[in-house]
Amino acid sequence: MAYFGKGGHDGSPEAGPDVGKFAMLAEVRAYWEGLRQGGTLPRRDQIDPRGIAGALENTFLLERVAPGIARFRLAGMQLHDLMGMDVRGMPLSSLIEPLGRTRMAEALEGVFTGPAVLEIWMEAERGIGRPAMEGRMLLLPLTAARGDTDLVLGCLALHGSVGRVPRRFAIAGVTSEKIERRLTGGRRAEDQAPQVAKGLAEASASFTPAFPRPPRGKPVLRLVHSRD
Repeated sequence: MAYFGKGGHDGSPEAGPDVGKFAMLAEVRAYWEGLRQGGTLPRRDQIDPRGIAGALENTFLLERVAPGIARFRLAGMQLHDLMGMDVRGMPLSSLIEPLGRTRMAEALEGVFTGPAVLEIWMEAERGIGRPAMEGRMLLLPLTAARGDTDLVLGCLALHGSVGRVPRRFAIAGVTSEKIERRLTGGRRAEDQAPQVAKGLAEASASFTPAFPRPPRGKPVLRLVHSRD
């Protein structure tokens, strides 16, 4: 595991009180790990929103569109509130201050090519109407129906008041954990035949929201289909 940025005496990120503030990341990571059959990466169509109910509003799905660039395909309401708009179709870098976007692109590309699990410590820009706020983002690689690792299940946990939007972040630290992908039955994970689509799967010609509408009447996550 590689560490970059602020951390404890051993170079690893500091834990302590932060663990409770960002506990939802552990929920999402545990769910993702539970879907890894034989060491393979989970498929997008295996993701069931009920498995991450406690973090659903902070969860999102990214699609890689170019080296170091991924855009939101699904996004929880927390992302909408943070940016003051629907983030579907926007790049992940829109959450990051300009000076940190190159670093983000390099770290993000490692999620797809490693593949790797990425965790990012972030501090929000401050100013009038923008109080102190910190965040921690978890990015977990997924495979699409054709077997490519070009999707990411993500979760952004925040601590502090959103205040005036949009809010963007500086990167305070990054951890990257390369994933060992074991072979099953003499076949590569990419060669495994896809199963019946469910959960987050998209139809080729149309789409419907993959997540149930919460009691307040707003969709928690909404499905978008890119035809670009």
